[in-house]
Amino acid sequence: MATATVARSARLDRARQVAASVTDPEMPMLTLEDLGVLRDVELTEEGRVVATITPTYSGCPAMATMRDDLVRRLQDAGFGAEVRVSLHPAWSSDWITPRGRQTLADHGLSAPGPAPRHDGPIPLSFLPTRRSLTCPRCGSAEVEVTSEFGPTACRALYRCTTCLEPFEHVKEI
Repeated sequence: MATATVARSARLDRARQVAASVTDPEMPMLTLEDLGVLRDVELTEEGRVVATITPTYSGCPAMATMRDDLVRRLQDAGFGAEVRVSLHPAWSSDWITPRGRQTLADHGLSAPGPAPRHDGPIPLSFLPTRRSLTCPRCGSAEVEVTSEFGPTACRALYRCTTCLEPFEHVKEI
Protein backbone atom coordinates (compact mmCIF):
# COMPACT_ATOMS: atom_id res chain seq x y z
CA MET A 1 0.00 0.00 0.00
CA ALA A 2 2.79 2.43 0.90
CA THR A 3 4.49 1.75 -2.44
CA ALA A 4 1.29 2.69 -4.30
CA THR A 5 1.03 5.92 -2.31
CA VAL A 6 4.66 6.83 -3.06
CA ALA A 7 4.15 6.05 -6.76
CA ARG A 8 0.98 8.14 -6.88
CA SER A 9 2.74 11.02 -5.13
CA ALA A 10 5.66 10.81 -7.59
CA ARG A 11 3.23 10.74 -10.53
CA LEU A 12 1.42 13.82 -9.20
CA ASP A 13 4.74 15.64 -8.65
CA ARG A 14 5.75 14.85 -12.23
CA ALA A 15 2.38 16.05 -13.58
CA ARG A 16 2.73 19.29 -11.61
CA GLN A 17 6.25 19.83 -13.00
CA VAL A 18 5.05 19.31 -16.56
CA ALA A 19 2.02 21.60 -16.13
CA ALA A 20 4.15 24.25 -14.40
CA SER A 21 6.54 24.35 -17.38
CA VAL A 22 3.87 25.30 -19.95
CA THR A 23 4.40 28.86 -21.20
CA ASP A 24 1.90 31.63 -21.78
CA PRO A 25 1.17 32.00 -25.53
CA GLU A 26 1.14 35.82 -25.37
CA MET A 27 4.19 36.23 -23.11
CA PRO A 28 6.22 33.05 -23.73
CA MET A 29 8.95 34.10 -21.33
CA LEU A 30 6.46 33.32 -18.52
CA THR A 31 5.09 29.96 -17.48
CA LEU A 32 1.41 29.63 -16.61
CA GLU A 33 2.59 29.01 -13.06
CA ASP A 34 4.65 32.24 -12.97
CA LEU A 35 1.69 34.15 -14.37
CA GLY A 36 -0.56 32.72 -11.66
CA VAL A 37 -2.96 31.23 -14.22
CA LEU A 38 -2.22 27.61 -13.27
CA ARG A 39 -4.27 27.17 -10.11
CA ASP A 40 -4.14 23.45 -9.38
CA VAL A 41 -3.02 20.06 -10.67
CA GLU A 42 -4.68 16.91 -9.32
CA LEU A 43 -4.84 13.20 -10.06
CA THR A 44 -8.22 11.50 -10.30
CA GLU A 45 -8.76 8.06 -8.77
CA GLU A 46 -8.34 6.69 -12.31
CA GLY A 47 -4.94 8.40 -12.63
CA ARG A 48 -5.98 11.17 -15.05
CA VAL A 49 -4.47 14.60 -14.54
CA VAL A 50 -6.87 17.50 -14.01
CA ALA A 51 -5.25 20.93 -14.33
CA THR A 52 -7.22 24.02 -13.32
CA ILE A 53 -6.53 27.42 -14.88
CA THR A 54 -8.02 30.87 -14.35
CA PRO A 55 -8.11 33.44 -17.18
CA THR A 56 -6.37 36.75 -16.62
CA TYR A 57 -9.62 38.43 -17.65
CA SER A 58 -13.01 37.36 -19.02
CA GLY A 59 -12.80 36.71 -22.72
CA CYS A 60 -9.02 36.24 -22.78
CA PRO A 61 -8.36 34.87 -26.28
CA ALA A 62 -5.31 32.92 -25.10
CA MET A 63 -7.34 30.52 -22.92
CA ALA A 64 -7.96 27.98 -25.68
CA THR A 65 -4.26 27.90 -26.53
CA MET A 66 -3.32 27.57 -22.84
CA ARG A 67 -5.74 24.65 -22.48
CA ASP A 68 -4.51 22.94 -25.64
CA ASP A 69 -0.84 23.44 -24.69
CA LEU A 70 -1.44 21.99 -21.21
CA VAL A 71 -3.27 18.94 -22.58
CA ARG A 72 -0.63 18.33 -25.27
CA ARG A 73 2.32 18.65 -22.87
CA LEU A 74 0.70 16.39 -20.27
CA GLN A 75 -0.22 13.80 -22.91
CA ASP A 76 3.30 13.93 -24.36
CA ALA A 77 4.54 13.15 -20.83
CA GLY A 78 2.29 10.08 -20.70
CA PHE A 79 -0.68 11.47 -18.77
CA GLY A 80 -4.36 11.37 -19.63
CA ALA A 81 -5.30 15.00 -19.15
CA GLU A 82 -8.20 17.36 -18.70
CA VAL A 83 -8.16 21.12 -18.15
CA ARG A 84 -10.82 22.93 -16.18
CA VAL A 85 -11.37 26.67 -16.16
CA SER A 86 -12.16 28.30 -12.83
CA LEU A 87 -13.56 31.82 -12.78
CA HIS A 88 -13.69 32.09 -9.00
CA PRO A 89 -11.78 33.61 -7.49
CA ALA A 90 -11.06 35.99 -10.37
CA TRP A 91 -7.41 36.17 -11.40
CA SER A 92 -5.39 39.03 -9.96
CA SER A 93 -2.08 40.40 -11.17
CA ASP A 94 -1.02 39.92 -7.53
CA TRP A 95 -0.82 36.19 -8.38
CA ILE A 96 2.21 36.74 -10.62
CA THR A 97 5.11 35.11 -8.78
CA PRO A 98 8.28 37.02 -7.81
CA ARG A 99 10.11 34.95 -10.45
CA GLY A 100 7.49 35.98 -13.00
CA ARG A 101 7.86 39.65 -12.09
CA GLN A 102 11.63 39.40 -12.44
CA THR A 103 11.26 37.64 -15.79
CA LEU A 104 9.03 40.44 -17.04
CA ALA A 105 11.63 43.02 -16.01
CA ASP A 106 14.42 40.96 -17.58
CA HIS A 107 12.49 41.10 -20.88
CA GLY A 108 11.89 44.86 -20.75
CA LEU A 109 8.28 44.75 -19.56
CA SER A 110 7.08 46.69 -16.56
CA ALA A 111 5.52 44.37 -13.97
CA PRO A 112 2.21 45.35 -12.40
CA GLY A 113 2.04 47.01 -9.04
CA PRO A 114 -0.46 45.93 -6.40
CA ALA A 115 -3.93 45.26 -7.80
CA PRO A 116 -6.51 47.92 -6.92
CA ARG A 117 -8.85 47.11 -4.05
CA HIS A 118 -12.52 48.06 -4.16
CA ASP A 119 -15.25 47.81 -1.54
CA GLY A 120 -18.29 48.49 -3.66
CA PRO A 121 -19.05 49.85 -7.10
CA ILE A 122 -16.08 50.48 -9.35
CA PRO A 123 -16.14 53.95 -10.92
CA LEU A 124 -16.02 54.00 -14.71
CA SER A 125 -13.47 56.33 -16.24
CA PHE A 126 -12.60 56.82 -19.89
CA LEU A 127 -9.29 58.48 -19.04
CA PRO A 128 -5.97 56.61 -18.97
CA THR A 129 -5.29 54.90 -15.66
CA ARG A 130 -2.73 56.75 -13.57
CA ARG A 131 0.01 54.38 -12.50
CA SER A 132 3.18 54.90 -10.54
CA LEU A 133 5.81 52.90 -12.42
CA THR A 134 9.37 53.07 -13.62
CA CYS A 135 11.06 52.35 -16.91
CA PRO A 136 12.25 48.73 -16.96
CA ARG A 137 15.32 49.77 -18.98
CA CYS A 138 16.75 52.76 -17.09
CA GLY A 139 14.68 52.85 -13.89
CA SER A 140 13.39 56.40 -14.41
CA ALA A 141 9.97 57.33 -13.05
CA GLU A 142 9.60 59.88 -15.84
CA VAL A 143 7.26 57.88 -18.09
CA GLU A 144 4.16 58.63 -20.12
CA VAL A 145 1.37 56.44 -21.40
CA THR A 146 1.13 56.23 -25.19
CA SER A 147 -1.79 53.78 -25.32
CA GLU A 148 -3.92 52.03 -22.70
CA PHE A 149 -3.92 48.97 -24.96
CA GLY A 150 -0.83 47.21 -26.22
CA PRO A 151 -0.53 43.96 -28.17
CA THR A 152 -3.00 42.44 -25.69
CA ALA A 153 -5.75 44.03 -23.60
CA CYS A 154 -3.84 43.26 -20.40
CA ARG A 155 -0.87 45.45 -21.38
CA ALA A 156 -0.48 49.22 -21.82
CA LEU A 157 2.16 51.04 -23.85
CA TYR A 158 4.47 53.59 -22.27
CA ARG A 159 7.48 55.68 -23.23
CA CYS A 160 10.28 56.70 -20.93
CA THR A 161 10.93 60.44 -21.24
CA THR A 162 14.46 59.98 -19.85
CA CYS A 163 15.90 57.27 -22.12
CA LEU A 164 13.14 57.69 -24.77
CA GLU A 165 12.59 53.94 -25.01
CA PRO A 166 9.07 52.55 -25.43
CA PHE A 167 7.98 49.70 -23.17
CA GLU A 168 4.96 47.64 -22.24
CA HIS A 169 3.38 47.56 -18.81
CA VAL A 170 1.37 44.56 -17.59
CA LYS A 171 -1.77 46.08 -16.11
CA GLU A 172 -2.87 45.72 -12.52
CA ILE A 173 -6.06 43.70 -12.40
